[in-house]
Amino acid sequence: MDLIKLKIEQAIGLLKEFDIDMWMVFVRETPMMADPVMPLLVGSDVTWQSFFIYTKSGEAIAVIGNFDEALFSRSGHFTRVIPYTQGVGSDIRRLLGEINPKSIALNYSTDDTGSDGLTHGMYLQLCDYLKETPFAGRFVSSEPICTRLRARKIPAEVDRLAKAADTATEVWERVVKEIKPGMSEIEIGAVIDRHIIVTGGTPSFPTIVNAGDKSSAGHGHPTEARLARGDLLHVDFGVRMNDYCSDIQRLLYLSPQHKSIPDELRDAFDTVVEIITETGHQCKPGKLGYEIDAIARQMLRDRGFEEYQHALGHGLGRSVHDGGAILGPKWERYGRSPSIPLENGNVLTLELEIMLAGIGCVGLEEDIVVTDHGARVLCPRQMELAVL
Repeated sequence: MDLIKLKIEQAIGLLKEFDIDMWMVFVRETPMMADPVMPLLVGSDVTWQSFFIYTKSGEAIAVIGNFDEALFSRSGHFTRVIPYTQGVGSDIRRLLGEINPKSIALNYSTDDTGSDGLTHGMYLQLCDYLKETPFAGRFVSSEPICTRLRARKIPAEVDRLAKAADTATEVWERVVKEIKPGMSEIEIGAVIDRHIIVTGGTPSFPTIVNAGDKSSAGHGHPTEARLARGDLLHVDFGVRMNDYCSDIQRLLYLSPQHKSIPDELRDAFDTVVEIITETGHQCKPGKLGYEIDAIARQMLRDRGFEEYQHALGHGLGRSVHDGGAILGPKWERYGRSPSIPLENGNVLTLELEIMLAGIGCVGLEEDIVVTDHGARVLCPRQMELAVL
């Protein structure tokens, strides 16, 4: 199945939906500075200045350096491939004159990273190419179409995401068998990464390991802190497989000899599981992310726990933070993303944690897809606290 061809068809449909005549992706030296939409709509790197143009009328046009002509012609993704040798300016002016688009979507956005691939330098270059034409006054942001192209997963994308999530679950099951008291966070992280590589995947992001409360939960790297009896092992990792990512958090309690799970740990674990279940029920088309996030925060407050300091969930796809709608509060750092309505096919995480002094981070994360009936979990959830 040719995912790029399918996503191009989806992009053309989005141009019609939002009544935008043209989407123009302008890039250069993409191995160094790649626009985030390149893997979705192009599929190959370029060296020279290149335009990838998609129109409401159904065209997909590549204007590329002459040495890339054969590559893009063979791909079968483009209705036209236009090579240039000395410079691209005259070709792009001639093409725009032919099509005469009333609106031209460019990849800039103040809120969404995945829609903000056009560098300021390239924008200035584009304005210079078009300075004696009417087209420089017709630019609009591609954010409406770009966010939905990333977020509206077609079935083949969901299948790949589910495979990545299932693989992460299998990795965790193997890792648990190797965990022993006295191992450092660095050693545990290395075990996780080794099992990921064995599957044929790669880590979605640098693996996070917390040995009890000896290190801070978040985006830090594993430390020399060592796991001891009475610690809660918390891990946050994912597998990238077939270009798509998973992102899960799992827990393992190292019980002191002849002692049961502490009541406070059991209560915190059950609360996190219950919140993921309830908010998952709410993940239906039309729901707003900030409303679902508010449910989680209220449930925490009702049980006497502090709120987490991040969003309840983020988009998941080719990137581990894939853009589009998030399940989060209306904080400045999240821009408009918490107010984007959920849609069928959106793939997101559900994640939160409760911090317990002397025990560690009681955090879980599950990967879900939005359906009419609420969240469908992409791999088996952790519903019971594993004990070593």
